Amino acid sequence: MLYSAIRKVFFKFDPETIHELTIKSLKSTGGTPLNFPYKQTVVEKPKQVMGIHFPNPCGLAAGLDKNGECIRAFDDMGFGFVEVGTVTPRPQPGNDKPRIFRLPEADAVINRMGFNNKGVDYLVNQVRKAKFKGILGINIGKNKDTPDENAKDDYIYCMRKVYNFASYITVNISSPNTPGLRSLQYGEALNELLSALKEEQTALAKQYDKYVPIAVKIAPDLTEPEILSIAECLIENDIDGVIATNTTLSREGVEELEHGNEQGGLSGQPVKDKSTQVIKFLAQALDNKLPIIGVGGIASGQDAQEKVAAGAALVQIYTGFIYQGPELIKDIVRAL
Repeated sequence: MLYSAIRKVFFKFDPETIHELTIKSLKSTGGTPLNFPYKQTVVEKPKQVMGIHFPNPCGLAAGLDKNGECIRAFDDMGFGFVEVGTVTPRPQPGNDKPRIFRLPEADAVINRMGFNNKGVDYLVNQVRKAKFKGILGINIGKNKDTPDENAKDDYIYCMRKVYNFASYITVNISSPNTPGLRSLQYGEALNELLSALKEEQTALAKQYDKYVPIAVKIAPDLTEPEILSIAECLIENDIDGVIATNTTLSREGVEELEHGNEQGGLSGQPVKDKSTQVIKFLAQALDNKLPIIGVGGIASGQDAQEKVAAGAALVQIYTGFIYQGPELIKDIVRAL
């Protein structure tokens, strides 16, 4: 009830301005007595995935806390795990503003942020300061001006920087807002990237005497043959998990809405079924050889159940969380 009143006020203002104010507020109140407006206890429903013990199966998806500034606050809300990023080797401003658009009639958002972040060194410093004892995913990407043929160098650079601070590392090759990035999901480009990352993971595991799993985040805009090809590549390279899915380029169902044809990735309710179908086909192709984290359009416990029924071991939320608030976490954990 409290969040719905807050949301009415928030939605009167520019989305990115509100996002920045919220991040500042959560950064200063997380882990302190001032966290009382959003702190809540969520029942434990432990799950073992990728060799990690998750206290509950509902996580925060990457993109909300790009620079790892609010980890403690999201933990206070009861998330079973928090994923920060996407982070790149060097800081970058992202695309021109405006670049976030709400579609409230569809419980949706379109964004074309473009991996705006303060760089991997800043994020690592924030993670150190947080002294977070929970499950932390760190999502890594490439800088916009790095040529596609050198993309693996950016991923390896970030991986080396974050390895000792992450519970798992997500390789983002599916954002629609960095030119050429999605081409890394296909064929030899994907195989070359994953092979290099797996080799680096082996070296880092030896260096730090601990194994940090790698998950790959894929797009919802894939054909069945493409999903099958990705699944084969993930298995062949012994990748630990896959996150399905990122935002969609489709505008089905929102074309007539205000901002419905803005460029960028569409998230929220309109991507729900598309994401679930990808999970279903991916689960068949993977045949339990690696786990799936389901994300895309989850706005209720029932939506989360659908993802799990399709084959997801864990779920993540972002846009649904913007519209529903922290109570959504409780609803999902209860349902699962």
